[in-house]
Amino acid sequence: MKIGLIDVDGHNFPNLALMKLSAWHKDRGDVVEWWDGFGQYDRVYMSKVFDETYSPDMPEPLNAAEVVKGGTGYGLDNKLPDEIEHVCPDYSLYPELTKDTAYGFLTRGCPRGCHFCIVAEKEGRRSCRVAELSEWWSGQKNIVLLDPNLLACSEHMRLLQQLIDSGAYVDFTQGLDCRLLTPENIAAINRVKLKQIHFAWDYMKESAAVLRGLNLYRELATRKINAMYATVYTLVNYDTTMDENLYRIYTLRDLGYDPYVMIYDKPHAPQEIRDLQRWCNNRLIFKAEPDFSKYSPKKWAAKEEVSEQIGLFGGTE
Repeated sequence: MKIGLIDVDGHNFPNLALMKLSAWHKDRGDVVEWWDGFGQYDRVYMSKVFDETYSPDMPEPLNAAEVVKGGTGYGLDNKLPDEIEHVCPDYSLYPELTKDTAYGFLTRGCPRGCHFCIVAEKEGRRSCRVAELSEWWSGQKNIVLLDPNLLACSEHMRLLQQLIDSGAYVDFTQGLDCRLLTPENIAAINRVKLKQIHFAWDYMKESAAVLRGLNLYRELATRKINAMYATVYTLVNYDTTMDENLYRIYTLRDLGYDPYVMIYDKPHAPQEIRDLQRWCNNRLIFKAEPDFSKYSPKKWAAKEEVSEQIGLFGGTE
């Protein structure tokens, strides 16, 4: 068969489903390539993670005998068959993004059920192990872990040990649940070669539990907390006031963490919320102007553009 692949979201982040589909078909002797408008395909896979707000759909290709659409951008009721889900991804599809880097899940699901998040509905209200690290890692220098709530899994200590034993630099990109931090799992995290660690502070009502965890990690982490590796996602435009947004941002900064503003329903967010994100997420501005009330978007516009072009400072989401 001749297989075509379409990453509807673009190529800024590797599409794990397409990488697994590619590996599965190649193992069976099929020809796999990125789709183009010429030639004819037996099957074309279109994968989309984000909804229409962030990732507009594209027309179905006409030069394919069969078109298969998948991903959360098309709905929550489509999943890869187990025999494809558990193959090692074809990292050659994204040579620049996956250079000496492995991407994958050790667990799926989350018990939290946050209203703004689709994970519980898509994967269940329980964090369960779905793979061993060896399933998708084969010696790469870097590991990008995509788990929604690793620490909520009853086997998380064993899985952390696998990350320790790998000797690879690990990016907990989706965030560890700081409400579940304990001296025991922090000791294990200390033994992981951390590239980046992410936490989240979404709800004001969870402030006590969040701060307990962040303070505990700050106290017990063997690597000094700093804004270059310890990030805390901070949800705004969702059940919080501006004063509460600023309280979280200033508190995280005072603790040494790097607050990173995530806007809920960004297309409909007020300008003040957008300005808050640009001020906070651009480290150059955030350091130079520590008081949001004194931040002038017009004053900083040219400097923001330069800093984002050279790629030295954080931008918006």
